Parts: sequence; structure tokens; C-alpha cells
Amino acid sequence: MVSFRKEFDSVGAKSVPTNAYYGAFTQRALDTFTVSGLTTPKHFIDSIVEIKIAAAHANERLRLLDERIAHAIVRAGNEILAGKFNTQFGLDFFQAGAGTPFNMNVNEVIANRANEFFGKKKGTYSPVHPNNHVNLSQSTNDVIPTALRLTLLKMLPSLLRELSVLQKLLKQKSMEFRSIIKSARTHLQDAVPITLGQEFAAYSIAIERNIVDIKRAEEKLRGTALGGTAVGTGLNAHPKYCSMVLQELRKVCRLKLKTKKNLVEATQFYSDFLAFSHSLTLLSVDLEKIANDLRLLASGPNTGFNEIALPVVEPGSSIMPGKVNPSVPEMLNMVCFQVQGNNLAIEKACSAAQLELNIFAPLVAKNLFESTALLSNALFILNSKCIKGVKANKQKCRQFFLNSSALATLLSPILGYDAAAKIAKESTKQGKGIEEIILEKKILSKQQIKNLFNPRKATKPNLSIKK
Repeated sequence: MVSFRKEFDSVGAKSVPTNAYYGAFTQRALDTFTVSGLTTPKHFIDSIVEIKIAAAHANERLRLLDERIAHAIVRAGNEILAGKFNTQFGLDFFQAGAGTPFNMNVNEVIANRANEFFGKKKGTYSPVHPNNHVNLSQSTNDVIPTALRLTLLKMLPSLLRELSVLQKLLKQKSMEFRSIIKSARTHLQDAVPITLGQEFAAYSIAIERNIVDIKRAEEKLRGTALGGTAVGTGLNAHPKYCSMVLQELRKVCRLKLKTKKNLVEATQFYSDFLAFSHSLTLLSVDLEKIANDLRLLASGPNTGFNEIALPVVEPGSSIMPGKVNPSVPEMLNMVCFQVQGNNLAIEKACSAAQLELNIFAPLVAKNLFESTALLSNALFILNSKCIKGVKANKQKCRQFFLNSSALATLLSPILGYDAAAKIAKESTKQGKGIEEIILEKKILSKQQIKNLFNPRKATKPNLSIKK
């Protein structure tokens, strides 16, 4: 049987499990907000705890907090970081605005554990009080957005590492495939020649651009509003607290951080989070395009393009024996759709702020954490189980190159557009290659055709100044 203790807050009495380190505020949130089953991830809780530790150090230095209480808060915080109280943080992401339950959950757990160091029972909140001491010089309104920033900055290296691996793998494939000539396609119709290497080089450059965009958005996340407290004015904080807590937080979390220029603006506007979300969305759009291309290029093997082969990761059908699907690109497509959907929710959350506070921090946090983690995990799988093992079907690529009606484009500088178009139509109608039509009509010699259709010349600028 579960036993309970009775706690009292500004609302009234509330029963809390005797062994729980959280208190009445958290219990009310647990009882009220059973919405999604999506509970607080540890890395977010750890970021809030790091802020509490930094605040305790700063308040002690400013002589606002007794040394013994400050040390107890820090000790309790370090135990949470070590994973000792993971079961005490089970709040739903869809909860009261601004994330006050998140903040109070941490305050209560730290206070109750700190009081045990003084030989006190849980729920006594003496000598350490969750609001008066753990939350000193803070409010939910500057703690939660700062914790969101810290968490994203700690998650980002994994994503950037996988992006760097992807960019390098694509570049390696572009070199491996640089001499494989094929037909390009525009509107999914035959187009001028291109090499498979040029296609993969374009993918590599797109990912390189995304890395730059994400790093630019990352820098905006380094500016915190900690010390602004409720509305950014700094009320109930020491004049030196803002700079001092930033110094302490840098030590605790080992991140390069700075204070935002205007804390009132930073409390109201979540544009930094939206900019980061947009960078992930742009990445997802480009990844979606790459995934679509991989699925098309690998389609077949007998009724599709079949220009490349992707590594086999699983059987492709429960009914068709021997069928193999582009499973990894399919997974990547779904991740990209989810990231784009998350971005829409973040846009709405950022635009719905009113007056001095954006209250939708929990939703922004939930979606940004999910998007960052999904992309990191998906890219790891894409790199290790797909891109690394992509093989080219040289014969198929060559066949499409020779049979493309768009080869007539190479004749335009010699015969003119109209005459070249006539040959292209005749090639399609008769089912013959452009080369065969030219030889039949004795338009060019075999040597001239060989020079004209040289794969190296056909995939680069080819016009010269007429003398």
C-alpha cells in the first residue's frame, strides 16, 4: 500500500506519496495533465538542474543565500545529474503554460533532498524551501527558456557530427561515380547528359550548406535571458546576479553562453527557437529531396531506373518473394515529414505569444527536442546502412545516356534548335538512338559523333568563340 503525506500550498492541502521527493505542486500537475504520455526527457531536467546549481553558487557569492543551504542545493542537484532521482520527473509535456510545473518539479525534488542532509523529513521544506531558496533570483519565465537553449546546444553536436559524416560520404561517392555518364532528367523526362558523380556532388554541397545554416542558428541559442526573471526587468534579483549567474552556468554546463541584449525582448519573443527550427526544416526539405532521388534512382530492378543499388536491410514484402525496398530512404522521408510538422507547431507557438511572455515553451521544447533527435538518429542510419554502401549500375547508366532523346541538345549548336528537335522526335518515334539517326541521315561521321558525345565534354560548358 502507498502511504501519503499531506502538504499545504497556496491552493490548499494536497496528498503526496510519502516516498516522493516532489511535492504538492508537482502532484497537482501529475493529477491534472495526463495528456500525451510524453514525459520529461532527462537531458532537459538536467539543464534545469544545472541552472539551479549555478543560481545557488551566484546567490551564495552575493550573500543572498546561506552557505550551508547553497551547498545542500548544489549537492542535491549533482545527485540528480548523476541519475539518482530519475523516477521523480514524470510530467507530461502538454501542461500548464510556460512550463511552471517543470520548474517546480525540480525545485521540490532539490529542496526535499537538501533537507534530508539536515536530518529533516520530506515535505517540511525547512531549512531549504523550493521557492525561497532553490528558486531564488529566478522565475519559470527565464529558467525554462534557458534550459531549452542548454538542452539544444548539448544535443546539437550529435546532429552536426552525422551531417558532417553524410557530407563526406556523399563527396566520396561523387568522386567514385565521377566518370559514370548517364541521362539527367527534368520534369522526369530525358534531359542533357550528367554524371552520377555530379548528382552526388550536388547532394554533398546541399548538406554542406545546411551545416552552415544550422551553425548560424546555433549561435543565436547561446544568448540567454537568465536573470530577467518574470518579465525581463530583473525584479527580485540582485543587480549583479545576471552576469554572475552566467559565469557560474558556463562553469557548470561547459557551454559558450552570453546574455541577450534586452531581457524583456528575450522573454517575449521566441524567434531564436524558430530560427533554429527553420534550419532543421530546411535540412529536412533537402534530405527529403535526396531520399526521393535515391528511391527513384534505385527503382526497379526491371521496371524502374535501376541506376544505383542500395544496401539491403530487410525483405521488402510479406507477399512478394525476393522483393527489396529502399527502406532507409523511406524512413528518412517520414522523419522529414515529422520535422516539418513540428516546425508548424513551433511557428504557431512563437506567434501566439501575448504581451510580456510566451507561455508555450513546453510545446516548443517538445518539438525541437524531437526534431533534433529524430534527424540525428535517422542520419546515423542513413550514413551507416545506406549511403556508405551505394553501388552504381554503370551499364544501365550508359544505356540511358545513349538512348536519351535529349542527346539532340548536343546538335543544337551545329544544326540549330529546330533541326535538332526534328531528330529528337524521330528518335522517339522510331525507338532508335540519336546516334543511329545521325548516322542514317549522314549528318555527322562516326568520328564527329564520337567527339560530340564524349562523356567528359558532354557534361561541361562546350561552346567556344566563333572566329
